[in-house]
Amino acid sequence: MTSQLFWTLILIQIAMGAFDTLYHHELTERLPWRASQQYELRLHAIRNGLYAAVFVLIGWFETHGAWAVLLMTILAIEVAITLMDFVEEDLSRPLPASERINHTLLALNYGAILVLLVPVLLAWSHDATALKPAFYGIWSILTALAAAGVLVWSLRDHFAARRMQRIADAETSGRAAELAGALAERRHVLITGATGFIGKRLVAALAGAGHHVTVLARNPAKAARLRPPFRLITSLDQIAGSEPIDTIINLAGEPTAGGLWTLARRRLLLRSRLKMTRDVVRLIGRFDRKPALLISGSAIGWYGLWQDEALTEFDGGKACFTHRLCDAWERMAMRAQRHGTRVVRLRIGLVLGADGGLLSQMLTPFEFGLGGRMGHGMQWMSWIERDDLVRLIAHVMVTPSLNGAVNATAPVPVRNELFAHELGRALRRPALLPVPATLLRLTGDFAEELLLGGQQVLPDKVLGSGFEFRHETLRSALATVLARGSGDHNYRAQSLHNVMVATSRTKA
Repeated sequence: MTSQLFWTLILIQIAMGAFDTLYHHELTERLPWRASQQYELRLHAIRNGLYAAVFVLIGWFETHGAWAVLLMTILAIEVAITLMDFVEEDLSRPLPASERINHTLLALNYGAILVLLVPVLLAWSHDATALKPAFYGIWSILTALAAAGVLVWSLRDHFAARRMQRIADAETSGRAAELAGALAERRHVLITGATGFIGKRLVAALAGAGHHVTVLARNPAKAARLRPPFRLITSLDQIAGSEPIDTIINLAGEPTAGGLWTLARRRLLLRSRLKMTRDVVRLIGRFDRKPALLISGSAIGWYGLWQDEALTEFDGGKACFTHRLCDAWERMAMRAQRHGTRVVRLRIGLVLGADGGLLSQMLTPFEFGLGGRMGHGMQWMSWIERDDLVRLIAHVMVTPSLNGAVNATAPVPVRNELFAHELGRALRRPALLPVPATLLRLTGDFAEELLLGGQQVLPDKVLGSGFEFRHETLRSALATVLARGSGDHNYRAQSLHNVMVATSRTKA
């Protein structure tokens, strides 16, 4: 196998495969941290292990007799696994255009390699069985490096699949329904934004607990991945005014961290929130029997940028884009009060989960030892574990005294530097590489408000109404989110003095 064309095709295959693994699987799609991709990860682990064997055999040996048959068998198995992988990807996730193109080129290039390689192996298969050492110069060295790389990623995908299985088991071990345990009576709940990171867990909890759930989803393919039973609608016009809906939970809106805040992006963020919320308020006006409650999503960005002040629902906001965005969103939701519906504006903090939100973006660099604080690291991060957020929503549904703004954050916020330290600790990796503030500021207000700025927000109202968090501390939450055991539930990242101060304040 001394053909220059053959080795050039091998080099192209290695380069495209490395790009697909690093850019798509690790960076953009974050497959090792998506519980839904366990089967795909297992396929990748097997295929990469076979690739390692192929690279060693073609780069360092001539395979004769049974060895040639073995190599052809491995190549055939790789083709079968690749076809299975294509099917799994179509069933489990929408592939970005760049990944589809890359996969097509990989398949074509692999076919060309087989056209050159298989005739040689067929000829060698008639020889006496022998594994003859061979050296093809730089090409042998290249295949050795490629074999080492794919073997490492085979092990990574194998252990990542096992890890995501543990996380999935933790989520599906009957606990989803338990999250809605506060709801003693069966209810009919309408959820917008149900296919998002928070919404899909909320649907699983409510549907699992036996409640009647109606899901509004523009994309039925995404809704098909939600845990049944639920009723799917694609427009609020499909809901008759005579339907007895008890609660509406409005979580729809373009993610603020989905791109740079250009003028067009800012308009999209505002429009996506206001239009849906306006439509929900109009729906409430059409009902013969008005829903008792509207829980409308908002964010702690309403408070704007602060320093070390402890903020509760009784504090005001400071002018910035996130404040203007959330304020307009909340004002639109408050119009539902005209119809006698209780309105709760849920100001949600950083929601912790492995398969969504800011944390999911941080996991890959931190897992590779490339994590650290952002800027000076002294900015506050007010967070909440996703299951605690679902429980808090259920608590709001059964607590009529909760009205208006309600902070959905854990009672112990932390500074960014400590957040980075605890995430590194949970992943058993160092977290010593800070991201310079000057680099982050190149993205403009996006970084200034979401990454370098922060608020120390405390859940004054829900604590006062008797809600108990399962995860008051970051260490406990990360241990659960990353399936690292129970964590130290008595650990205090910051003094609970903050909570005591907040709950004792009485502001008009």
